[in-house]
Amino acid sequence: MGTPSSLSVYAGQPSGLIGKQIAGYRVERMLGRGGMAVVYCAKDLRLDRTVALKLIAPERARDDTFRRRFTHESRVAASIEHPHIVPIFEAGETDGVLYIAMRYVPGADLRALLDREGPLPVATALRIAAQVASALDAAHEHDLVHRDVKPGNILVAAGPDSEHPEHVYLTDFGLTKKALSLTGFTTEGEFVGTLDYMAPEQISGRPVDGRCDQYSLACVVYETLAGGPPFEREEDAALLWAHQFDQPPPLTERRPEIPDAADEVLSRGLAKVPEDRYGSCLEFVAALRAATAGAGTPVRPRHDDGQSAGTEEPPGPPPEPPEWARPVFGGTPGGT
Repeated sequence: MGTPSSLSVYAGQPSGLIGKQIAGYRVERMLGRGGMAVVYCAKDLRLDRTVALKLIAPERARDDTFRRRFTHESRVAASIEHPHIVPIFEAGETDGVLYIAMRYVPGADLRALLDREGPLPVATALRIAAQVASALDAAHEHDLVHRDVKPGNILVAAGPDSEHPEHVYLTDFGLTKKALSLTGFTTEGEFVGTLDYMAPEQISGRPVDGRCDQYSLACVVYETLAGGPPFEREEDAALLWAHQFDQPPPLTERRPEIPDAADEVLSRGLAKVPEDRYGSCLEFVAALRAATAGAGTPVRPRHDDGQSAGTEEPPGPPPEPPEWARPVFGGTPGGT
């Protein structure tokens, strides 16, 4: 693509973009970064609103195949109007850098909630799972496979009333791949996804479809109920092997108050062969709801002296986000 632009150079040094304007957005502060992108809190200067602005790593923008896929899939994702998918306002390229502007969502992500609370009450876990499942099924109807369903991509905001205490958003749809014949790899042969939640077909490089996301959702649901993902290994290679060949520990070993039928549902959601899973993500959650009907509240871990720490207290409102995330999740005036 020729000589790198000044913006591309700054994008390699995230703090260097603070205060600069990018495609009509003024960058205010960095919120987080990963291997493929940096996310900023930014002000939309045209509509005077706060947004989450994601800038894609410059080396990705120089990949013509990635750029074409990014542009197409961002448009498809933006066209999906669903209450549990973070709306994408705009996606494009400016000065050699790919960007996505997304709705600013008050709340914390599921990762922060689990780190703070540990295993969730069954009712809470099912409410969250149902909303994520609904978002995934909507995406699958548009032939989009998320391929990176994980607690960090599930935002948990305050719900409208006591009967709906959480409102969940699934985010990071801008870097999905179209379904059908595509595998779990990028054009450079890199994995797309997070190992704790990665479906066997992604690992082996086979074609993926919506059932790949169902497997990842089942991993997340298992973690919300058990306090940890279904497979925990010291080495990445062992973890990849476990997803492909090992059976997950029964959930009821960690949560004996949950009926045994839940193990059968999770086992099917985590089936190694996609054809053995449920027909949709909502079907999986519905089966789990039926299997856990009447389940009691979770029991806190026992102390070293063998005494029970008591029963789980009723869940309160979503926890305050960590300090670094408050600009985007903390409900800044004017945020949406």
